Amino acid sequence: MKISLTPESEQKVKEEVSVGIYPDADTFVNDAIARASQADREKLDQLKGAVASGMAQADRGEFSNRTVQDIIRDKESAKYGSS
Repeated sequence: MKISLTPESEQKVKEEVSVGIYPDADTFVNDAIARASQADREKLDQLKGAVASGMAQADRGEFSNRTVQDIIRDKESAKYGSS
């Protein structure tokens, strides 16, 4: 596989290797991919948890009559300090 890096990314790889954090560029790239995959899994787990929490609330009959527009309006009012 051949990949192209931006000059900034290429410089970052070279820096990490030159200071000894990684033995070579391949190790750096493989570690970066592993870290990105882990971050994606963590985000997905958080999303699944939020959905499960919402479904549990719905199962308990905990609903709001507020619309999305109500929530946005209230958030904007709080942000700008107006009522």
